[in-house]
Amino acid sequence: MAATASTAVNNKSHLSPAFDKPFCFPSQKLLSLATKTLLKPYHRTPLITAAASKNPLTDVVLSSEPDPNTFFDDDDKPREECGVVGIYGDSEASRLCYLALHALQHRGQEGAGIVCVNDNVLKSITGVGLVSDVFNESKLDQLPGDLAIGHVRYSTAGASMLKNVQPFVASYRFGSVGVAHNGNLVNYKQLRGELEENGSIFNTSSDTEVVLHLIAISKARPFLLRIVEACEKIEGAYSMVFATEDKLVAVRDPYGFRPLVMGRRSNGAVVFASETCALDLIEATYEREVLPGEVVVVDKEGVQSICLMPHPEPKSCIFEHIYFALPNSVVFGRSVYESRCAFGEILATEAPVDCDVVIAVPDSGVVAALGYAAKAGVPFQQGLIRSHYVGRTFIEPSQKIRDFGVKLKLSPVRAVLEGKRVVVVDDSIVRGTTSSKIVRLLKEAGAKEVHMRIASPPIIASCYYGVDTPSSEELISNRMSVEEIREYIGSDSLAFLPIESLNKLLGKDSKSFCYACFSGNYPVEPTGKVKRIGDFMDDGLSGNMDSIDGGWLPGSSRVQKSILNEVRTS
Repeated sequence: MAATASTAVNNKSHLSPAFDKPFCFPSQKLLSLATKTLLKPYHRTPLITAAASKNPLTDVVLSSEPDPNTFFDDDDKPREECGVVGIYGDSEASRLCYLALHALQHRGQEGAGIVCVNDNVLKSITGVGLVSDVFNESKLDQLPGDLAIGHVRYSTAGASMLKNVQPFVASYRFGSVGVAHNGNLVNYKQLRGELEENGSIFNTSSDTEVVLHLIAISKARPFLLRIVEACEKIEGAYSMVFATEDKLVAVRDPYGFRPLVMGRRSNGAVVFASETCALDLIEATYEREVLPGEVVVVDKEGVQSICLMPHPEPKSCIFEHIYFALPNSVVFGRSVYESRCAFGEILATEAPVDCDVVIAVPDSGVVAALGYAAKAGVPFQQGLIRSHYVGRTFIEPSQKIRDFGVKLKLSPVRAVLEGKRVVVVDDSIVRGTTSSKIVRLLKEAGAKEVHMRIASPPIIASCYYGVDTPSSEELISNRMSVEEIREYIGSDSLAFLPIESLNKLLGKDSKSFCYACFSGNYPVEPTGKVKRIGDFMDDGLSGNMDSIDGGWLPGSSRVQKSILNEVRTS
């Protein structure tokens, strides 16, 4: 499996010649131990339903927007919080970091930042917008040094204010530290309350700031042990990179929820990134993942690895393979492209339907649609063309245009659709609002039949581990059966990827993935209220944490408990 865009050159470096394996990490015996049986997914009807396509709800306006003439781009998908990069040992670290962040732009488009270390001084430049909006030649010239970390950020509500854009930099008694974080801490509220009780003052609404406070108050020496001590107190999902005056440190939580890989450039420079696509762009060779519970330290002495907190079984986020990661990435040791292609093949095998053409909802549904078409022996064509030039908001004309938001982004190709029985493949359905508009768009373009195939199981529960998902009450698969969803979106049939088939595809690795959004079975049970993602709340809000509404998900709810009861008894 090719993991880089270039072949490594045998140049000597002051760094260690190879990463090898860490000297302390969970044993293979521990990794293979069985744990709790996964709950059966919530299905009340067969996967395939075929009936009249009349949809009584398609004319109902479900969204309430602050400005009736402004379209806010919410494409009804789960959102990844961010992407991180770390580079050590290259004189152009900041420029390589910039390019790597560009490769990770799909993981966050609201803000970007780079921290570079030069002459034992940390210099930070952050900004709101895309990587190309934040950085230019002159700004990168201000970031000399051979050590850099970077971050791209996604926020879900309010303005993306500059103060919440990472990496964060803080000074404490023994020096300065910068951090970039991908994930979400489920005990953030508790930790912040304890820190504030002891006099800590917070400048942002980000859970990442808690980590800096815990490092600052730690009595451990050296610095590495401060990070270990801080990580022993936090719970949830975190893949982080730290920069100090002389060290680059990468940390991954014991469950390995979010991805973090490491590689090496031909000059010996060490690179950490959320996905291998970032390594490819800067011609770094993929070497391995940062293991769950591992701390990797890179400095002038080389590379060393220690075990943070061994755990018998990782719980990596399956949605990285369904939606978040780019198809050309290798995530959790698996090709994302091959996974998605296999998802489509499973749908074609287990949910076949007579059709003339297979199309995808671009871009995330394309590879699964290719797999479906190949397995079904039906041609794949571009029935929907996606516009890549639509911003987050767009001014709508005073004379209303039906399904304005979807039409801005997706244009049907009548020559492909007219008079055809169409299978349309998408990666997921969250609220169902976008799916209903897509079905209507295809039928208005002349499609004779529209059969929706979803390359993931139904999403019935919220994610607490760094993905922005609605509350369970808003998830359509939580509230409706497959047949009811089919009727709501107006398709002629609807099928989801069966979770049993997903587990079979993953084989012996199936227990190493988190399926909480499909089952409601959480590897790390949240306590009390949990922020949807680390930077949810509007930055303009200040006050007691309990008095700020909107950015919280309940730890449990009557609706979710009733779902879990049905799941357990089905």
